[in-house]
Amino acid sequence: MALPQSALTELLEAFRTGEGVNLIQDAVTVALQELIEAEATQVIGAGRYERTEERRTERNGSRPRVLTTTTGDVQLRIPKLRKGTFFPSILNPRRRIDQALYAVVMEAYVNGVSTRAVDDLVAAMGSDTGISKSEVSRICAGLDEMVAAFRTRTLGHTRFPYVFLDATYLHVREASRGQVVSQAVVVATGVTEDGGREILGLDVGDSEDETFWRAFLTSLRSRGLGGVQLVISDQHAGLVKALTRCFAGAAHQRCRVHFAGTCSRWCRSPTRTWSPPCSGPSSPTPTPTRSQRPGTTSATSCRLASRRSGP
Repeated sequence: MALPQSALTELLEAFRTGEGVNLIQDAVTVALQELIEAEATQVIGAGRYERTEERRTERNGSRPRVLTTTTGDVQLRIPKLRKGTFFPSILNPRRRIDQALYAVVMEAYVNGVSTRAVDDLVAAMGSDTGISKSEVSRICAGLDEMVAAFRTRTLGHTRFPYVFLDATYLHVREASRGQVVSQAVVVATGVTEDGGREILGLDVGDSEDETFWRAFLTSLRSRGLGGVQLVISDQHAGLVKALTRCFAGAAHQRCRVHFAGTCSRWCRSPTRTWSPPCSGPSSPTPTPTRSQRPGTTSATSCRLASRRSGP
């Protein structure tokens, strides 16, 4: 939809006189207001001061609405009707920020930014009204629904003959305990027959015991995961036992990254003497002396060699 000539003239005049310092914000305001007026005209059946047979009601003033965008606060006017109600489809009745800033708030919250810092971030982006902590919590509550929908989606749309399983430990704040604790986060990645990868599921638990792994793998099968031929993971005892119960016909291969890490702990270091693992943590690895290091000779050895060789 093209903007009317009056709106363009207003923008150019404000910019020429120096009043339109924030031209992008003014342009967003004019564009959104024109979209609201066009939608109101369709609902009413006639434009301003227009007399037509299709007119269904009349305008009755307008009410202000502040919309917080990435360009700053935008002052809009929503037309009121004498009969019926009107609210533009480009706005949300229960949200005063646009979709772009909505995504910024959620991403900042996911990255660990506190609600107070999110308010400062929104204010730094040009918003005079800011955003309250309760509104940040309400916005981010929608993330739980999105994550739940992702974790419970069906997996029967294709076959995943290869499945990678891995776990890591993250610091998680538990509301029941009121403190930050370390918990295991397990992730399952599937590989299709044509080489495509897809995250199959993830879960959070207290530890990587057999019960936790078995519940996680059982949920994957109940969602439609089938045709698994090879599972790649580490050699955790609880995981291996759970695999034998949930994927009995699938082969298991130890992850090469974990295998290389185990080998590196058994390799001999060139700067110190190797000690067997049975020595335990109570007996520290002895540090080699200068005479024990390769390529070095002590002063005593030099004197003995000179005496034997003679003058």
